[in-house]
Amino acid sequence: MSRGGPRPEPERGSVTAETAVVLPVLLLVLGMATWALACLSGQLRCTDAAAVGARAAARGDSPSAVVVAARSVAPPGAQVQVSQDGDRVRVVVSASVRPAGGALRGLGAMAVEGTATALREDVGAVPTAP
Repeated sequence: MSRGGPRPEPERGSVTAETAVVLPVLLLVLGMATWALACLSGQLRCTDAAAVGARAAARGDSPSAVVVAARSVAPPGAQVQVSQDGDRVRVVVSASVRPAGGALRGLGAMAVEGTATALREDVGAVPTAP
């Protein structure tokens, strides 16, 4: 015995409509997270590259060898600057990072930079007799 007439049917297609509204937002959040991770990764690679270059410069390697060493760790297209001030060497690595290798061009590029400073090891060294 039912009262009040026929039961209403469940709303068909409501999940599909909600998914259609939420999916673009989820894709946007995923794209922004990818962009943020790419920027963080580029920053860490620049810092590591600067540290590698500073260690090479501290050993007394030539400036061109320092640049080669730093670029081997740096993101593609990175710029390496080596400077010396007395017994200190400073290496700055800068790059422009795009998420997903440029596949997400709409998010734009981010400039990242890493810097490292080291004391030269050969400054003030006392030669030892053989």
